[in-house]
Amino acid sequence: MEFLNNLVNQINGLVWGPPMLVMILGTGLFLMLRLKFMPLAKIVPGFRLMWQGRKKDDEESGEISPFQALMTCLAATVGTGNIAGVATAIFLGGPGALFWMWCTALVGMATKYCEVVLAVHYREKDERGEHVGGPMYAIKNGLGKKWVWLGTAFAIFGGFAGFGIGNMVQVNSMAHALEATFAIPTWVTGVVTMVVVGLVILGGIRRIGKVAASLVPFMCVAYIVAAIVVLVVNAAAIPASFELIFTHAFTPIAATGGFAGAAVMAAIRFGVARGIFSNEAGLGTAGIAQAAGTTTSPVRSGMIGMLGTFIDTLIICTLTGLAIISSGVWSTGVSGAALSAAAFESAMPGIGGSILTIALVVFAFTTILGWSYFSEKCWEFMVGAKVIQPFRILWVLVVPLGAVAQLDFVWLVADTLNGLMALPNLLSLLLLSPIVVKLTQAHFAKQ
Repeated sequence: MEFLNNLVNQINGLVWGPPMLVMILGTGLFLMLRLKFMPLAKIVPGFRLMWQGRKKDDEESGEISPFQALMTCLAATVGTGNIAGVATAIFLGGPGALFWMWCTALVGMATKYCEVVLAVHYREKDERGEHVGGPMYAIKNGLGKKWVWLGTAFAIFGGFAGFGIGNMVQVNSMAHALEATFAIPTWVTGVVTMVVVGLVILGGIRRIGKVAASLVPFMCVAYIVAAIVVLVVNAAAIPASFELIFTHAFTPIAATGGFAGAAVMAAIRFGVARGIFSNEAGLGTAGIAQAAGTTTSPVRSGMIGMLGTFIDTLIICTLTGLAIISSGVWSTGVSGAALSAAAFESAMPGIGGSILTIALVVFAFTTILGWSYFSEKCWEFMVGAKVIQPFRILWVLVVPLGAVAQLDFVWLVADTLNGLMALPNLLSLLLLSPIVVKLTQAHFAKQ
């Protein structure tokens, strides 16, 4: 077992090492340049389209509204990465890591836009008459039969990664947070979560979309309000916080308090890695949900889909990072969700930690819902629609196991598979980028 653990550790180091981070950032930058910075220029029209997309345009063109599709994507991406991931990046890379998270998000908007455009453009209907899409279908229908193996590789990585990173790891975080804050036994969290998850996902994408559209906006706004309270309390420290962020994005930071110090490379590495972990730009998952949206325009879907990266990282992760840095707790030596909790508790004594715990639980719960759909579509691509019901039952049954198990190895394997999803996705984005550019130009030429 130790040999296997060491082997996976080494693979994980390669998968999430500098070459992969350069590939993800480089692909995003390449796509942003090819699109002539359109994703950044069209942020406001994107929000307008999102608001207009709350209702289904045409039942025949998809199963859920474009807004519900975006909320399903956000359900999966706004998770523990926004709370524990940001804190870990700052703990390992210093305040400068937040700057590199921003860079990841800015180029990631172009990546996610292209993922969604291709997913919608190359989507197809399954045996049940429902729309399915994502990197595996874009590869199969865009690159041709000789590339199907690449789509299958993506589906294998996504199909297995979901059980870890989108299910067991999430409920494990929920269970331990509730046990530490409210003394709720982990098994109770596991059983209750299993029942609620089952009630939602057994109803398929339509029910997931409805729950996500109701829950995600509320949870995002509530968390933003709580984080703003922390920033208001620490308002005097905000200018110095930005100075720390920009200074240490390019210069090493010395050890201070409980902080061990970090080189610039650490700020870049952990900022980029945790940014990708949080917003999933480059991993290809966004297109899977958006392909189920009612739409006749891949470009409109792409403009809505790219907002997931903007909301996840440039708003929610930024507020978490600023709360940690401005409150001064970043140098205490605490890491993960406990560091974010310390920032909230310092501003709101007695209730801050509880608020953060509740946010973590809701974020993790919605991630389980969103990832259930991503993984389901991966398995459907490989096996066909007959796998859907057994998959959903297995997904629900795994939830309580994740709440009570020791998941170090599961987390390591899932994190590795999650990173491997980027390889086929990034290659297909580069090869199919001329199609995205052509579709984009044709769309805006009509206006």
